[in-house]
Amino acid sequence: MNRQVLSLVLSRLFVAVITLVIVSFAVFFATTLLPGDTATILLGQAATPEAVEGLRKAMHLDEPALFRFLRWLVGLLQGDLGTSYANDMPIAALIAGRFVNTLKLAGVTALFSVPIALTLGITAAMLRGTLYDRIVTVITIGVISVPEFMVATSAALIFAVYLKWLPALSFANEVHSLTDLLRVYAMPVITLTFVVSAQMIRMTRAAVIETLNTPYVEMALLKGASRPRIVFRHALPNALGPIVNAVALSLSYLLGGVIIVETIFNYPGIAKLMLDAVATRDLPLIQSCAMIFCLGYLLLITIADIIAILSNPRLR
Repeated sequence: MNRQVLSLVLSRLFVAVITLVIVSFAVFFATTLLPGDTATILLGQAATPEAVEGLRKAMHLDEPALFRFLRWLVGLLQGDLGTSYANDMPIAALIAGRFVNTLKLAGVTALFSVPIALTLGITAAMLRGTLYDRIVTVITIGVISVPEFMVATSAALIFAVYLKWLPALSFANEVHSLTDLLRVYAMPVITLTFVVSAQMIRMTRAAVIETLNTPYVEMALLKGASRPRIVFRHALPNALGPIVNAVALSLSYLLGGVIIVETIFNYPGIAKLMLDAVATRDLPLIQSCAMIFCLGYLLLITIADIIAILSNPRLR
């Protein structure tokens, strides 16, 4: 690794750290703007002012927001997510099981969506201008135009209500066999695959077409190389950076889509946990869940940028 590449990688990591600090500031103060008083919600409307004030002091809610932010940030750096207001339990213990469920859902979705999207995107670029390319493009644009909540609702109506093939609710803890796995994950994965695949197909197709238009690819074509050889031997290695970026950006949509999917299908993941925390105004839990989503998004984008830097032939 030469100095220029190392400098670019280190600068990207530095930007990621600074971004994470800024995001933590935004997440903390955005959650403090939520309507309602946490102490009043926890104690109920019948609570006396003295009891409410005592609980506010116990939870440090009477302190200035900046002091609470610094205490929370120091706790994050030490791996301490704090204690849930509503459950009076360590947030790390509440999140652990739910986070595993969300990772399982994201992993199964990626396992299906990435190969499908890359195959369709690459073959559409290889057959650019043909009927196959037009069909893939039209379907992709149509899928992008449909929001994920509509896809999830339609899947529930068709497969659970009318056909009765799949359960309307997904309980991850009830998986004891391959059949259970398919039944639990089928509709959430179908919905999320629709969400992430369409953008991935378009971006992969565009990246491969851009590489196919370069002079060295045209020279290989003039020398008589077959189109599959040109694509897989010359175009794809040089389009690796844009394709990885396309995959990372598309998978980052899981962070938004999973919130809707977990809510509609009652899937016990971290997004459902965060929505339940909003209902009880459990600020530490909301902040921790939001930071996990932000960290996941930032991690995907940073890894994609670093791979793009390392795969850039001009920097080798």
